Amino acid sequence: MPQLRLALNQIDSTVGDLAGNAEAIVRWTRHAAEQGAHLVAFPEMALTGYPVEDLALRSSFVEASRDAVRALAVRLADEGFGEVPVIVGYLDRCEKAQPRYGQPAGSPQDAAAVLHRGRVALSFAKHHLPNYGVFDEFRYFVPGDSMPVVRVHGVDVALAICEDLWQDGGRVPAARSAGAGLLLSLNASPYEVHKDDSRLELVRRRAREAGCTTAYVAMTGGQDELVYDGDSIVCDKDGEVVARAPQFSEGSMLLDLELPAARPAPPSGTVDDGLRIDHVVLSEEPLPAYEPELTGGYAERLEDTEEVYSALVVGLRAYAAKNGFGSVLVGLSGGIDSALVAAIACDALGAQNVYGVSMPSKYSSEHSKRDAAELARRTGLNFRTVPIEPMFDAYMGSLALTGLAEENLQSRLRGTTLMAISNQEGQIVLAPGNKSELAVGYSTLYGDSVGAYGPVKDVYKTWIFALARWRNKAAEERGQTPPIPENSLSKPPSAELRPGQVDTDSLPDYDVLDRILEMYVDEDRGLESIVAAGFDRALVAKTLRMVDAAEYKRRQYPPGTKISPKGFGKDRRLPITNRWRESPV
Repeated sequence: MPQLRLALNQIDSTVGDLAGNAEAIVRWTRHAAEQGAHLVAFPEMALTGYPVEDLALRSSFVEASRDAVRALAVRLADEGFGEVPVIVGYLDRCEKAQPRYGQPAGSPQDAAAVLHRGRVALSFAKHHLPNYGVFDEFRYFVPGDSMPVVRVHGVDVALAICEDLWQDGGRVPAARSAGAGLLLSLNASPYEVHKDDSRLELVRRRAREAGCTTAYVAMTGGQDELVYDGDSIVCDKDGEVVARAPQFSEGSMLLDLELPAARPAPPSGTVDDGLRIDHVVLSEEPLPAYEPELTGGYAERLEDTEEVYSALVVGLRAYAAKNGFGSVLVGLSGGIDSALVAAIACDALGAQNVYGVSMPSKYSSEHSKRDAAELARRTGLNFRTVPIEPMFDAYMGSLALTGLAEENLQSRLRGTTLMAISNQEGQIVLAPGNKSELAVGYSTLYGDSVGAYGPVKDVYKTWIFALARWRNKAAEERGQTPPIPENSLSKPPSAELRPGQVDTDSLPDYDVLDRILEMYVDEDRGLESIVAAGFDRALVAKTLRMVDAAEYKRRQYPPGTKISPKGFGKDRRLPITNRWRESPV
């Protein structure tokens, strides 16, 4: 059987950085070629970054992408890699499409190109376009209508892009009909909890359906609220895993494959879903037989809690680095949320680049002030104390506020203090709010909601505790100092805005609240369905009303790392002005 050494490069691209992304593609191609690769692949839209969102509708950007992919082909050949086919994702446009109602202007396409001998030997566009969750691809792209196949050293390689595997039909069965020996899919599939499990089963199932070895090359890194976890996978035609790359890290997975020889006559015509076979021969003859040396390996999977924590670290690191921020500022209350955010920041950027500020009021407990200082000592982050009581007294002398207005004033003074330091010193502020609080409106506009990024925005409170405990345990296992003080973990959660205040004064226990929120927010279940799951009707009705009433607050909250199937933001788009309620007021 013919042999191929395949290189799957899971890299971290930055949206819009055509030059930087091209440089990375050249660098990783060089690495693969030095390792003897015969076919090199990069993720979906690796040249432009993903998702490009409305940049796809800007003709200047589309043309820049098209120019960049042609220039990349020339550069690869000039540097001596012209004989190695390189498959790279980029932004293209359909040459044949006619403008029509409902189609994106300019007919942009989520495309990929096969670069060989200094030119684009074949280009094709994603056939299935996702239109759910964070994806708006019907808004941005027109679909491809071909079944691309390239012959490399006597093997027919069928090509696909991301959603082409996630949806039934199309290029997977078409690969079988075309007699492909390898199905190669380029992907930029964002991370979600447990998605690595569903991804694995998907690739295994599609390999069996295609009847050939299937390779899934994935993106890693972060883009705005999205995180990409790598996890490139290769399965044989029976769905057995051949190789699996690490999560959350850049790298090149190289492996030697024995694959069926291509049919003597190139496939032609149309196949499943009316796809037109577009076949290009790059090299007809199989390679001389060689002893397989590279297996690709199998990277062990991260346990669920470590996986989520890793995603939060990668998301913050990417956001800061790609937007030119070298340091961050965190308000440290001594509570669990700010403690976890500080720990994530230290792991993402280094403690020397994390600045913590304790801002006690007259209601702040002594143990909370000690806990904030202890966190700073344990992590080594920069720490200072700025009491807000003098500011608070000045406001109260002018306004004589009471009740909730008095409580929220403290939060807003802290937000103003952090933003003032940020403006003066240049760090970006991290908002510490978690998903449970954001869901029910327990965040103060222009107070604890200020900031450039919310690292735990998509993390329910029960997960906050689980992640903090995991981080401490991981430190102990490594012989390091656990970053989060035990008192921050064990004391009842409280905003400490009035004497003796605890969260359960107005909220149910978080393990109950979070289960209700998961059903309502993440699963879109209504009141009757949630009550049928065993929850008190009055409690469910109250919780749902709180969620609905807080939509205007969530719209004004900063972006933050997405880890759930439905985060607040592009995943969940509800009108602010909305009189529909699951239960009567």
